[in-house]
Amino acid sequence: MLMRICLILGFVFSLFSTAYAGSPPHEFMLDNGLKLIVKKDTRAPVVVSQVWYKVGSSYEYNGITGVSHVLEHMMFKGTEEYAPGEFSRIIAANGGRENAFTGRDYTAYFQQLEKSRLEISFKMESDRMRGLLLPEEEFAKEVKVVMEERRMRTEDNPQALTREQFYATAFISNPYRNPVVGWMDDLESMGVADLRTWYQRWYAPNNAVVVVVGDVEPQAVLALAKKYFEPLEPSEILPVKPRTEASQLGEKRILVKAPAKLPYLLMGYHAPVLKFADEPWEPYALEVLAGVLDGGNSARLAKELVRGKEIAAGASVGYSMIGLHNDLFSLSGTPTEAHSIETLEAEFLAQIEILKQTLVDESELARVKAQVVASNIYELDSVFYQAMQIGMLETTGLGWPLLDEYVDNVRAVTAEQVQAVARKFLVKDQLTVAVLEPVATELDIEPSHHAGGLVH
Repeated sequence: MLMRICLILGFVFSLFSTAYAGSPPHEFMLDNGLKLIVKKDTRAPVVVSQVWYKVGSSYEYNGITGVSHVLEHMMFKGTEEYAPGEFSRIIAANGGRENAFTGRDYTAYFQQLEKSRLEISFKMESDRMRGLLLPEEEFAKEVKVVMEERRMRTEDNPQALTREQFYATAFISNPYRNPVVGWMDDLESMGVADLRTWYQRWYAPNNAVVVVVGDVEPQAVLALAKKYFEPLEPSEILPVKPRTEASQLGEKRILVKAPAKLPYLLMGYHAPVLKFADEPWEPYALEVLAGVLDGGNSARLAKELVRGKEIAAGASVGYSMIGLHNDLFSLSGTPTEAHSIETLEAEFLAQIEILKQTLVDESELARVKAQVVASNIYELDSVFYQAMQIGMLETTGLGWPLLDEYVDNVRAVTAEQVQAVARKFLVKDQLTVAVLEPVATELDIEPSHHAGGLVH
């Protein structure tokens, strides 16, 4: 069995090498500070173009949370050259698709087009990089759209609401405590002047990375970038003051009562990202540890708690090593009807204790590594996700060459290192626990009847 797993693992590493190392990205820096990264992929006559700005919700401060996300919406609302909605209409008319997303550490805009249409993307993206109008009437409508988005995705979603409260409890000064969509009172008090200040501060060529992946020639893409982006004036980009999280001094617990059908458990331990790890191997060991617990049907949570003891209706682990600030290693799940939240939490803690006391055996470690790497490779099979990984690494200051190192670093993780990070980071004093307790709504309560009629 071990030999078979090792053969699979070797095949996965070989596949990664073939898929990625054979066509490395080309990196260029324009005179105004804009970075351009081009990766050639000739499997289909398409191109993905993404413009990444080094600003997201982690850059925000109290009073203006959500401003990055609202500005993302407003980037489609017009310049002197293009009327509101014209950007999307032109991309669609050229057979392409486009959208945008705001994260904690970045905001990105993308188009996927037939390869000969890249110039259209560059022309319009360069125009709105410095020429956004931000009309008051468009802002008044769009901020209401964002408020409704918050209501639907967070306030009316009990698990999302619990997760929001969980992060706000786990962190004190770390800006990851704030939701990307923003707090409702900040959205209600936001003005177009807040967006204009944010736009002028962060939307500049020397704070942007343009990533192009597809059937293109790097030098031809560079020529287009010089034509459209290089004339733009750079700005003075002042660094954000550090907001280092204070050491947690003991376990934290919160109870969230909200209309829901099922209870929900969320547990998180403070854990380092690549940028701040004491040892460079620690985030990779945490990534493998996450795979041991939640790496498909053969992983421990699925095998032991979902199928085996049937304690959890579902269970998952979350961890990301990429970020501008340290994050959480989290476990979440919903108990089956026959079991309680307390039982599920005890089982999660028991699984963690096993990892602390017993080394992962070689066959399981090999299987988990193969799955972790394979997941990464499957993403690289998409031109869109190739660009995504490059953009994320660049905007968080890690750099795209880290992609070359990922497989070797995962492969180098030992069972002893998995045990070491479990013992170091998954400790009670670094733990925050959030429990969603379902409460009945008026619709769930049948009216009472008395002799003589309904009670009003």
